Amino acid sequence: MQKKEAYNIAIAGVTGAVGETFIKILEERNFPVAEFRALASSRSVGKKVQFQGKEYTVQELTHDSFNGIDIAFFSAGGDRSKEFAPSAVKAGAVVVDNSSAFRMDPAVPLVVPEVNPEDAFKHKGIIANPNCTTIIMVVALKPLHDHSKIKRVVVSTYQSASGAGAQAMQELMDQTKAWTNGDPIKVSAFAHQLLFNVIPHVDAFADSGYTKEELKMFDETRKIMGDNNIKVSATCVRVPVLSAHSEAVSIETETPISAALAKELLGKAKGVKLVDDVSNKRYPMPLEASGQDLCYVGRIREDISCDNGLTFWVSGDQLRKGAATNAVQIAEVLIGKK
Repeated sequence: MQKKEAYNIAIAGVTGAVGETFIKILEERNFPVAEFRALASSRSVGKKVQFQGKEYTVQELTHDSFNGIDIAFFSAGGDRSKEFAPSAVKAGAVVVDNSSAFRMDPAVPLVVPEVNPEDAFKHKGIIANPNCTTIIMVVALKPLHDHSKIKRVVVSTYQSASGAGAQAMQELMDQTKAWTNGDPIKVSAFAHQLLFNVIPHVDAFADSGYTKEELKMFDETRKIMGDNNIKVSATCVRVPVLSAHSEAVSIETETPISAALAKELLGKAKGVKLVDDVSNKRYPMPLEASGQDLCYVGRIREDISCDNGLTFWVSGDQLRKGAATNAVQIAEVLIGKK
């Protein structure tokens, strides 16, 4: 990408939860923006969004939306990405796509800047942003894998309502109000009531019995880490938390990594905040990770069921590091922004 003082930026799906977060992240990180273009479906045309103190009118996402655009962030869903991302590339833009449309395409790099930033430069116009659960996990896996290769990962996720969108968050809040007032609890965003419950079902089930969300963690981890020998078994669970995902991760490495060494490695790792002081009840929680860009890691201990095993807990904001922040960081890598 040609170096510039500022870049023409478009956000496709700007009125969604991730699109709104893109705006926040671009502002917070002082991304050098010359022109800003707000794009969404015809339903949102005419709405107003604020960026860097200016008001912008949302335009309809079409095949002609990207003339003069340098970087296009897509958060409009997989079908929309498949339809319009090629047009953005044809117009000369680099697409950073947040959907699952291109993640496993061999010609499309799948990038987490703390893990494989060099892959961003292998793009042919499109760079894929990984799934939120995968991003939060691999940021913590990377420093451990660099020390001793990871052979196997068993992970259980605790995914917040916001991972299913703004309507899902509202449903959890509405269910809370309904229970408080003694009113009937309504269910539409999830298969079951989320309040006072956990639902071991995120995304559609595959024939294997795993869900698509769980299989994403298997496939994407291998691609991002550049190691097809890593085996990942995931169980993805929705929990009654508004924002930020958490994960219980157990790994098996080629050689032992002590808990003390793991804390040392993770304590100085990029993108990680070590929160591990159990004597003072300090460990990662979604309440603290929400609104943050770092992945909080703690409860680090040697796995007593496995000779070369390590177990830990990680929390991260899936709208920020799990989506918008990671995508903006990819763009920063491309333009050489520190």
